[in-house]
Amino acid sequence: MAEKVALVESFLNCHVCSETFRDPVSLSCNHSFCSSCLKTFWEQAKNKNCPTCKRKSSKEHFVNFDLKQLADSFAGRQKTGSPESEKEDKKLESEKGEKNVDVVCSKHPEVPTLFCEDEQRAVCPVCEFSLHQSHKVVPVEQAVGGLKDQLKSDLKSLQDKRDKYKQVKKTYNEVVEHSKKQLLSTERQIRAEFNKLQQFLKEEEESRLAALREEEEQKGKTLGREMKMIEEQISSLSDSISAVEEELQKHNVPFLSSYKATQTRARVQSSVSDPQLVSGALIDVAKHLGNLSFRVWEKMKEKVHFSPVILDPNTADPILYLSDDLTSVRRGDTNQQLPDNPERCSKYAIVLGSEGFSSGKHSWEVEVGDHPDWIIGLAKESVDRKGEILSASPENGIWGLWHRDGRYTNGASQTVTVKKSLQRIRVQLDYDRGEVSFYHPEDMTHICTHKDTFTEKLFPYFGIGKAGDAKTADISVMFREGGEV
Repeated sequence: MAEKVALVESFLNCHVCSETFRDPVSLSCNHSFCSSCLKTFWEQAKNKNCPTCKRKSSKEHFVNFDLKQLADSFAGRQKTGSPESEKEDKKLESEKGEKNVDVVCSKHPEVPTLFCEDEQRAVCPVCEFSLHQSHKVVPVEQAVGGLKDQLKSDLKSLQDKRDKYKQVKKTYNEVVEHSKKQLLSTERQIRAEFNKLQQFLKEEEESRLAALREEEEQKGKTLGREMKMIEEQISSLSDSISAVEEELQKHNVPFLSSYKATQTRARVQSSVSDPQLVSGALIDVAKHLGNLSFRVWEKMKEKVHFSPVILDPNTADPILYLSDDLTSVRRGDTNQQLPDNPERCSKYAIVLGSEGFSSGKHSWEVEVGDHPDWIIGLAKESVDRKGEILSASPENGIWGLWHRDGRYTNGASQTVTVKKSLQRIRVQLDYDRGEVSFYHPEDMTHICTHKDTFTEKLFPYFGIGKAGDAKTADISVMFREGGEV
């Protein structure tokens, strides 16, 4: 018995004052101390760390009434120290071992049969019942049954909440993995595009250097011919000069007999026109360097393609497959493994443009070929991307032109008449006037127009059905021309 008392005493002793708890408080780390001891310790330490484990308290501390009741009861028994109290202890311990129940009263350790709903605790039916006459008191079994039902409902809510968090975590993991794939794929495509540009620039550089070398070679040949002629004239003149100088050294009679021929030769050569420098002998540097970057850029524009609408792969339904340049889309036979991120259209085969419009005029062309099932147009940013859209209509935030079963409609169940099957359509948005129009691009024949009041950003919208035996089954939508109008 003494060993048990010592064990209980150590459990009920404050680690600061080493005495039985007085108004004990428990910290978030589950260590307990006398309220006054803890306050004094914190004032001296100038922090709110636990005196035992040194962890910072993470919540407000209040008096632990269960521990206080136990400590006060223990302190009272220690004061009496009577054999009767020891017998009572033995009796209580025996009953606890046999019945394994919680005691709600130190004087009457019987199994509690009543529960006070006002105070939310079991009460002693002997000494406390009179204190709860004005309260709602029910049998313990009834209270436990009701409270367990409530707790089961709370458990179900917690499990549902956990399942939702697990699903979001799963989606985040899918997003992380897909982002890694996007990184590698996008890096590959960026490198490929720049390799094309670098190859073009390399070829253009070699072409212009070759033109420069060719000009230098041609002008070098011209200068060589001129130099050769000059050298021949210099040699001939030098011979004549030597002949005249030699003639001047002769005596009178020999001079008179030979000077005439020498003089005639000298006068013929002196009458030859003076040599002239050929113009344009230098390389035309201005021709090679003038506006070089601009002229290369102008030529480069013929090699590259601009699309006014770029498809956003993060919005595409998993059944849709986009081209590398994000300007065409086709419907596949199987779904891709893509994360169900908030932007993605996951109910129907739909993809949106990457850029939205909230003002101004914009237009682009869509090539549908002989694809039998499609809808093109614009959709508001908040369009339902996950649920059941009953129809692609203005009421649901979609302003489009629909083709199905050989019939054209405006998305509001109204048939649109066309002179011939549409292979390509021009989509035109005038946001400020509230108009979405469709035209035949060859002669700008009007097809139909939606008029509405737009209050949010609009995005190009494309819905793709099954291609069947159509020739354009692989590439169902392509952008050719367009831009602001």
